[in-house]
Amino acid sequence: MALDDREVRERVAQVEQRLEELEALPDATARAVAVEAVQGLLDLYGEGLARVLTVVARQGGGSVVEALAADELVSHLLLVHGLHPLDAAARVRRAVETLGPYLASQGGRVELLAVDDGVARLQLSSTGCASSPDALRRAVEEAVQQAAPELERIEVLAGTAPAARPVRFLDGSLPRGSRPASPDASWVVAGALPQLAGGGLLLKELAGQPVLFVRVGDSYQAYRPQCPACGASLGDAQLQQAVLRCQGCQHRFDLRRGGRCVEAADRALSPLPVAVTDIGLVKVALPSAVG
Repeated sequence: MALDDREVRERVAQVEQRLEELEALPDATARAVAVEAVQGLLDLYGEGLARVLTVVARQGGGSVVEALAADELVSHLLLVHGLHPLDAAARVRRAVETLGPYLASQGGRVELLAVDDGVARLQLSSTGCASSPDALRRAVEEAVQQAAPELERIEVLAGTAPAARPVRFLDGSLPRGSRPASPDASWVVAGALPQLAGGGLLLKELAGQPVLFVRVGDSYQAYRPQCPACGASLGDAQLQQAVLRCQGCQHRFDLRRGGRCVEAADRALSPLPVAVTDIGLVKVALPSAVG
């Protein structure tokens, strides 16, 4: 029976958990045998995929190969076995384009300079309006690493965007009221978040910290869950057409404008950097302590 994308992500998360358990086995012999068996299966599947692509290419099915690579799970498998039809530069360029809207909402932008000799070089600019440059840099590095894991090095050159050309939202307004992410933040895997398959919000504890995840369309966002207007938890907030309403004070927060409060423009939700891996796992950058 075919699996949908949500089920595939759940299976991938389960496999990753089992692999971690294998690597933690106390018996060195059992651990070595298990790892060797898994590697053997991977080698066989990799050879099978390579032969399938060879046959398709011989039949002139270039568009079929591209369609296969566009599938989330197949793309991941092709990357694992070094068979992806897109070169590293094309994949990095696609990752940068996908990351663009998030960076813009956090007061930054990134430009791909070059990908050569196993090194990706990017220019990151930040207006300093929202997330810290370190948090934005980590988001860029994570996205590029997921898109092209074979790269030997990722160089992100930091800079400050000119004040005359700040990043703005679609309505022309500037991000306001957001608290900067901690420079010592670290990425934590939240999982596939199947609860958000149809949209909505989810309050989840990660590394001892509560995080509010929201999905609007195909976009994942993460925030600290305290309402900036009354301090109440937003875990039971109402979400309607990308607007979050606090059940305590009834203040509304527009997620299309960086979580800015509709009733009080000087208040906004506190965002956390989010990245989605090529297999659909959601990661969030958490500071060492929530302030």
